[in-house]
Amino acid sequence: MPRRPRILVAGGCYHLINRGNNKSVVFRRPADFWSFLALIDCAQERLPLSLLAYCLMPNHFHLVVSPYGPDDVSRWMHWLTTTHTHRHHRLYGTSGSLWQGRFRSFPIKSDIHLLTVMRYVERNALRAGLAENAEHWPWGSLALRVVGHSSNRLAEPPVNLPARWLELVNESQSPVELEALRTCVNHQRPF
Repeated sequence: MPRRPRILVAGGCYHLINRGNNKSVVFRRPADFWSFLALIDCAQERLPLSLLAYCLMPNHFHLVVSPYGPDDVSRWMHWLTTTHTHRHHRLYGTSGSLWQGRFRSFPIKSDIHLLTVMRYVERNALRAGLAENAEHWPWGSLALRVVGHSSNRLAEPPVNLPARWLELVNESQSPVELEALRTCVNHQRPF
């Protein structure tokens, strides 16, 4: 059965996810996380897009982006994951597929829905028990956001973050909200 074509529009907001092949660990050491973030910075220099939120986890990553052109996301992600895969194979002596197929993406409405997805992404490490507070996970955008980032990596979202964003991210999301988000992720449906 052929795969569904991606329909990505310039200026839209999208949640992107990719997972290690067979859910295997992709980022083994802190240096692996930092190298991937450096590759994101290089991808931004090659073909910029608005990176609104991100979280790198040991076996997957989440990105919330808004492209400037309709093909930007696919080209950007292709370069990022291919370059990272080559680096990983060189470093660890591995071969074959590192990522579990092509990345997943789903559109997000640029309103409260976008804030919900950004909150989901930025609290990912906290929800997984990898950090005591979401902002303590160094490989998530919230860590940059709370220190007033000086990186070109993170763009301002098209909707204003609430004044108490840090507290909101550290609060649990409701089971209904999580289920709605996971349904979108699993079926690549709009949120």
